[in-house]
Amino acid sequence: MAKAKRKSRVYFGLPWIVSLILCIIPVTCWVCGIITAFMRGHIIRGILRIFLGGWILWICDIIFFLLTGDLTLERL
Repeated sequence: MAKAKRKSRVYFGLPWIVSLILCIIPVTCWVCGIITAFMRGHIIRGILRIFLGGWILWICDIIFFLLTGDLTLERL
């Protein structure tokens, strides 16, 4: 039986390595994080990302992405 390929949920359904590259670059992480939050229906999270999307959220995104493969704490 073929193993089901895990779909990346991080940035627009892109492959894991592409999402990792986008996550490492601060500006793309900030912009993609805002768009992803609004696409998932997280309005408050999107607004917070606009105003607080600095270094702290960037570091948190990298840590969550490496630990869970997504930008949320749901899988920890």
